[in-house]
Amino acid sequence: MTKRPAKKSFTPDASGPLNGVRVVDLSRLVAGNVLTLQLADFGAEVIKVEPPEGDTLRSWRVKDVETAWKVYSRNKKSVALDLRSDGGRAIVRQLAASAAILVESFRPGVLEDMGLSPADLHRVNPKLVIVRISGWGQDGRYRHKPGFGTLIEGYSGFASMNGFADREPVLPPMYLADCMAALNGYGAVMVALREVEVNGGMGQVLDLPLFDPLFSMLGPQAANYKLTSEVKVRTGSRSTNAAPRNVYETKDGHWVCLSASTQGMAERVMAKIGRPELVKDPRFATNLERVKNGVELDRMIGAFIAARDLAENLKYFDEAGVTIGPVYDISQIVQDDYVLEREALIEIDDPEMGDLPTHPVVPRLSGTPGALKSSAPRVGEHNEVLLKPLLGEAEYAKLRQAGVISKGKKK
Repeated sequence: MTKRPAKKSFTPDASGPLNGVRVVDLSRLVAGNVLTLQLADFGAEVIKVEPPEGDTLRSWRVKDVETAWKVYSRNKKSVALDLRSDGGRAIVRQLAASAAILVESFRPGVLEDMGLSPADLHRVNPKLVIVRISGWGQDGRYRHKPGFGTLIEGYSGFASMNGFADREPVLPPMYLADCMAALNGYGAVMVALREVEVNGGMGQVLDLPLFDPLFSMLGPQAANYKLTSEVKVRTGSRSTNAAPRNVYETKDGHWVCLSASTQGMAERVMAKIGRPELVKDPRFATNLERVKNGVELDRMIGAFIAARDLAENLKYFDEAGVTIGPVYDISQIVQDDYVLEREALIEIDDPEMGDLPTHPVVPRLSGTPGALKSSAPRVGEHNEVLLKPLLGEAEYAKLRQAGVISKGKKK
């Protein structure tokens, strides 16, 4: 990279609005880790309880570097326990006794089988907020099914709407179901925590399947189907709500995205591509007609854009006040002036990579911002500092010797 993101340092003593909130995180992979990252970035003490081989997210490696783990597990602490043992489960109960939140993503019923059911945990700590992440929910006919986001992205209706009509449905190329669930769960955790801390209420259980948040994002599709008896077809990047809206290729082989979802903006686009007469053309005079005739409208817009390179298009339409932007890949994003100036991408110290490019704390709060306190932990890095005071030196040594507490296994 010729341009570099801003370098940010860790501030281990930084204070945050969630200071004093202890979180016990038993989850694996993406959803739980993204949820607890939000808490950790704003000051919560997140204790990752990992098996001796580590969270399965660690196995998502690039050139043998745990990039996903590094990005999603900063600001957290790690203890490594064998939860198949009575001693390991007993330590979880002890940690839960001093925690405000516990997050888990086992298949429904597994927590109960371990003697760590919500009822068991609430006997230890009645104020505990318990987040139960799964694919399909804690009850219902599919509670036993694995909770992989891919299945939810297909089942929820998302994939059937995504892509082009003459091709196969398209799954998202990122962890969409997991991240949607994580951010929904983060908001719900704040509600539950407020009930405890402000209203004097008791802890509760958050049933957080990956399915519900993603399905809710489909918005009015069920209502639309009731009215029309029509299934929404795949339209690529074209919208069925407003036109014009699409991606268009430029002369130099790049792409731009354009949206004109208001009448004024649509009229401006038509004028700026040299076709002001379209404003009065019955095929394009209203949004409803523009949607119906979107293919023809896109042909005219596409021809105008295809005659100019990316930079020329962006300058021309930006000066005209038209909502257009580039379609970037990651090689362009890491060099983009907006991204770098806003510090939407930063670099932090990393022992393997030297500098780890990553996102900063999101969102940005003016009065109580989050902070970067520490890099993602090694497996069991905080065993001693967290568990020895909890158990006592003799018991800690005994459980360490027995393998209940682990320093991690070599991969």
